[in-house]
Parts: sequence; structure tokens; C-alpha cells
Amino acid sequence: MAEELIPIVMFISLALVFIFLFWFRYKARVEMQATFRQALEKGQELTPEVIDRLGHPKPSKDKDFRYSVIWLSLAVGLVLIGFAVPEEDALRGTLAGAAFPFSIGVAYMILHFFTNRED
Repeated sequence: MAEELIPIVMFISLALVFIFLFWFRYKARVEMQATFRQALEKGQELTPEVIDRLGHPKPSKDKDFRYSVIWLSLAVGLVLIGFAVPEEDALRGTLAGAAFPFSIGVAYMILHFFTNRED
């Protein structure tokens, strides 16, 4: 009975993550519209530049570096799992699995160092 619950709980958890993601995105849009309404009611002029800036905030200068750290940490975690499992082929499999997030992390690190961040 317990083995049957594992995939059920996994899919329910995945569904909850997506539900919360869409719910918070929806709430952010509703709050942005309320902000626009309040500004218009108070007589503020909303130019297209102001609306675009409020609707799409400027990304952080260190966004690529943060993504790089996350992906590299995921790769290191997969390698550590390989060392923790006593099977002989476990390390080889987790190293193969860690190669993908490691390469993405390195790519983000390269983007971080070669991106113009003067603004």
C-alpha cells in the first residue's frame, strides 16, 4: 500500500507547486493593476515607459551569478549522492547526471563575467 502512495504523492506535490506558482503570478498581476488604478484615480499620468517599467522590473545585475551558483550546487549535490550510495555504478551515473547542471552553471558563470553590468 505504501509503495502505491509514492507516485501519487509525487504528482500531487508537483501539481501543488504549479498551482502556487500560477496563483502568486496571478496575485502579482492583480496588485499591479490595482496600483495602476490608484495612480489613475489620483491623477497621475501613466506613460507607456512607466507602465513598462512597473510591469517588467529590471533584472538584478547578479542574476546570472545567482543562477550559476544554484546550478553548480545542484551538480555538486548529485556528485555527493553518488559518493553516498554504496553501489559501484552509482558514482558513474550521478556524474553523468551532474554533467548537465554543471555545464549550465558554467555557462551562467561565463555570462556573468562577460556581461556589461555598468547600468
